Amino acid sequence: MFDGFIFPVLIFGGMGLAAGILLSAASKVFAVKSDPLKDRIYEALPHINCGACGYSGCEAYAEAVADKGEKTGLCRPGGKAAADRISRIMGVTSDNTEKTIAVVRCLGNEECARIDFEYKGDPSCKAAKRLYGGMKGCKYACIGFGDCAAECPVGAIDVKNRLARVNEEKCIGCGLCVKICPNSVIDMRRSDIPAAQVLCSSHDFGKNVKAVCSTGCIGCGICEKCCNYDAAHVKDHLSVIDGSKCTACGECVKKCPVSVIKLI
Repeated sequence: MFDGFIFPVLIFGGMGLAAGILLSAASKVFAVKSDPLKDRIYEALPHINCGACGYSGCEAYAEAVADKGEKTGLCRPGGKAAADRISRIMGVTSDNTEKTIAVVRCLGNEECARIDFEYKGDPSCKAAKRLYGGMKGCKYACIGFGDCAAECPVGAIDVKNRLARVNEEKCIGCGLCVKICPNSVIDMRRSDIPAAQVLCSSHDFGKNVKAVCSTGCIGCGICEKCCNYDAAHVKDHLSVIDGSKCTACGECVKKCPVSVIKLI
């Protein structure tokens, strides 16, 4: 009676054993050999995988440094500490790391910006934007549900009165908030070089801006006229300041009639 069961069990047992042996042999034959140099560089990185270095993630950047001699100072979140560690591993002089911070180009909180309707859907900026561009009258504004804050790996962004704000002391310059903002109101700016920044993103005519926000750029051009360094220009109804020319003299900050220009 048991002979009828033993034979199939032996067959399946033998097949399982053979499969195990084959898989073990295949894992050794086809194993991907690890690059010790790349692994050491990867360990020196913060593993945020933000892409600020220009590569898809920390592993890709580590591989580029190890195999292609890429610069050692491209990791903004890692900063000088990571650049120095990687440079020691590679035996080269440490590259300068560009220090950057995120800047929200909007001042339109609930007190300054017109709210056109009460939004009761999914509390995210991406979802709210699908409904008439969001509840604020200005369709260029920070929507204020905090998608950027949720994405920030170091808690550097707070949202108050439907407006996101960046804590400069905490910001590591990874740029993840820039990628996730549906209205593109967040930019990365050099933090080691003071410069004036227009905290508005609206390209509407001044009359239309004033109708929906008390702190929006009206494109009046006063900043352009008072700048002695050719750094401020009005383009498509919005003032734009060239950080490479700005000397942070503060004249445009003083003269702006809507106080939308700040020194960063």
